[in-house]
Amino acid sequence: METDSLQLCQLIRESKVYQSYVACYHQLQTDQLAQEKIAVFRRSKEKFEQVEAYGKYAPDYKEKRRAVRQAKRCVDLDETVAQFRLKERELQDLLDHITYEIAQAVSTDIKVDAGNPFFEFGDKGCGGQCHVR
Repeated sequence: METDSLQLCQLIRESKVYQSYVACYHQLQTDQLAQEKIAVFRRSKEKFEQVEAYGKYAPDYKEKRRAVRQAKRCVDLDETVAQFRLKERELQDLLDHITYEIAQAVSTDIKVDAGNPFFEFGDKGCGGQCHVR
């Protein structure tokens, strides 16, 4: 049983989807401009979180909220970040499909966590909760 799971993990690591994800991850880690944008976003977010609880009564609340949004947009529009997120979602889709197929092989009554909003296969059930049946 453990050997089978290790073999499955090895097959996933050898897949083109995983290899592409790893390449994009390394590219993101070495892209200095993207890392600077991410750092600016994190600092802006931390500053905003310090005053967020006070809402409009906090000094510079609107400015800090605007700074977070601008920094987030700057990160979101970065090509390296966008490519990484695309590859990350592709890998997550692969893992979701594998999980679903394993569950279905055991029993069609097994519920699979589908926290991914893009999880679009299988019969959805559970009264609106995030599970696939």
